[in-house]
Amino acid sequence: MNPIPYGRQHITDEDIQAVVGALQSDFLTQGPRIKEFEEAFAKYVNAQYAVAVANGTAALHLCALALEVKPGQKVITTPNTFAASANCIQYCGGEVVFADIDPETYCLDIQKVKDLLESSPKGTYQGIIPVDFAGYPVNLEAFRELADEYDLWIIEDACHAPGGHFIDSKGTKQHCGNGKFADLAIFSFHPVKHIACGEGGMITTNNKQLYEQLLILRTHGITKSSDLLEENHGGWYYEMQMLGYNYRITDVQASLGTSQLKRADEGIARRRAIAKKYDEAFAGTVVKTLSNPSSIAHAYHLYVIQVENRKALYDHLRAQKIFVQVHYIPVHLQPYYRELGWKKGDLPQAESYYEHCLSLPMYPTLTDEQQQFVIEQVLAFAK
Repeated sequence: MNPIPYGRQHITDEDIQAVVGALQSDFLTQGPRIKEFEEAFAKYVNAQYAVAVANGTAALHLCALALEVKPGQKVITTPNTFAASANCIQYCGGEVVFADIDPETYCLDIQKVKDLLESSPKGTYQGIIPVDFAGYPVNLEAFRELADEYDLWIIEDACHAPGGHFIDSKGTKQHCGNGKFADLAIFSFHPVKHIACGEGGMITTNNKQLYEQLLILRTHGITKSSDLLEENHGGWYYEMQMLGYNYRITDVQASLGTSQLKRADEGIARRRAIAKKYDEAFAGTVVKTLSNPSSIAHAYHLYVIQVENRKALYDHLRAQKIFVQVHYIPVHLQPYYRELGWKKGDLPQAESYYEHCLSLPMYPTLTDEQQQFVIEQVLAFAK
């Protein structure tokens, strides 16, 4: 059997033709396909505005800039994420404070966040960055209530969760990234994500002021919009009104993203079918799987199990050319954050999760035969 990765992109003939069309057009960088992608994506997640950028990390950094994170300001996030979720605050001179995870969801534990807020003077913290880890939608309605009580903003890191949703207290379906409860949300279009652009990211929001600021920040802080200019010398004129970055995406990438978005629902359905088969195979065994309550619709960027002897299972599966992965090494235990004072023992739930977690192959083109082989190898080892 061919090697089985934990995740991979799915490129169709339609995707290729979309990219060829962009290459044959008048625009390779900043052209009409970017706006087309933004509008289609905003519609997909039910948000009012979307801003396409170079990658998910750029999206996070721009959000922190738009929310005016300043040196010394404290922001709460989860340790169970990729480093970028925390680093975006450090880029602005802010201070990341990690709160532990909920062992039932592997996402940021709202009670731990409450404990931090209640044990500090009001005004100590400026914001919260919950992460829809593995595609599990965080209950942002509850986080919004907490944020409003303490006058905090929310950035939803939804990189793993396009197509996911949770049911709010009124029985309404709330799509990840729809801007109902978070000030800003971000997505990634890395090849192993649901929608692949090679590299790329998206910011969604319902706040027009933040939207307009993001458009300028992603392009060096420069605008040519006549209604925003302080002066106007002619058709060539532009102004740099703030310190921004070159965080733009290209028309070529956007054309691929738009094409991939057209079959996003198909991909989600396949991911959920794969997850269901895993769930059924591991039920009643020593392999721990994540609970999936009816109040959420998991997007399944990852399918994570927990086992006692993770390192041995990892080695066994890779020897069978099943290239599983670990998500994530707790961010607070990375050398950079250790130097800032974080240490082992600070966040016991995240640390325990890390010692046992393993991400199994999860992508729409995983065949039934491949998945069955993975299941057999995991169960054989577990026995």
